[in-house]
Amino acid sequence: MYPTKYHKANSLEQAFELYKSSQDASFLSGGHTLLPVMKQGLAAPSDLIDLSFIDELKGIEVTPQTVVISSMTRHMEVAGNKDVIRAVPCLAALAGSIGDRQVRFKGTIGGSLANNDPAADYPAGFLGLGGHVETNLRSIAAEEFFVSMFQTALKPGEIIKRVHLSIAKSAGYAKFRAAAARYSMVGVFVARTELGTRVAVTGAGQSGVYREKSLEAALDQKFDATSLESIQISPQDLIEDMHASSVYRANLIKVLAKHAVLNMGGIVNLK
Repeated sequence: MYPTKYHKANSLEQAFELYKSSQDASFLSGGHTLLPVMKQGLAAPSDLIDLSFIDELKGIEVTPQTVVISSMTRHMEVAGNKDVIRAVPCLAALAGSIGDRQVRFKGTIGGSLANNDPAADYPAGFLGLGGHVETNLRSIAAEEFFVSMFQTALKPGEIIKRVHLSIAKSAGYAKFRAAAARYSMVGVFVARTELGTRVAVTGAGQSGVYREKSLEAALDQKFDATSLESIQISPQDLIEDMHASSVYRANLIKVLAKHAVLNMGGIVNLK
């Protein structure tokens, strides 16, 4: 592991100033991706700026229209929040299904979205609920936030402050987990909104999370799992690796979408 300087930021302003004064700094939230790749020698930031001591980056607020989650809020806090469980029970269940207990007690929603891991669960919920992130510089809609695998629209030094999620009429999530690592080999988030159905897919697209418009169109015609029977998901542009072929993932997308529709309000974990 390369030498690096550790900084404990106590405010957003201090974190941003530390970043600007550093040669090649990285922000540290949960650390589940950054620290392992540093240990492997795949990343060598000159400075680590820890955001976990900034009070304004913690907390949850629920209004009649939105769920607002500050970026350093941990997965277990979202999973156990009574207001989130009432407003979007599927989101609380999604947070409670991430990784294992150790991951949920340390990982944060801001870190998950900023990293944009192709197999992460939060990006599917974020895109499915049509949210936007509020940063120290601007607001970025979910449709514009995810650029490609492990890449977002965040600029150097830009920090996610809060994640705004629209409250859907109902939502469901289904995922097929890798047996050992417990990450989503494929996950499908389905949300019924005032503007129509949104279907977000994680773990399958070569560019990361994306919306599957063919499933959305079918469910807008009739919101029923049987509406998806005739849909054929193209394996083109889907991930193919040692765990599953692109054809297998294409089939999983449709299967998981059906499970999500049949279990609106919660999640389904397939192994």
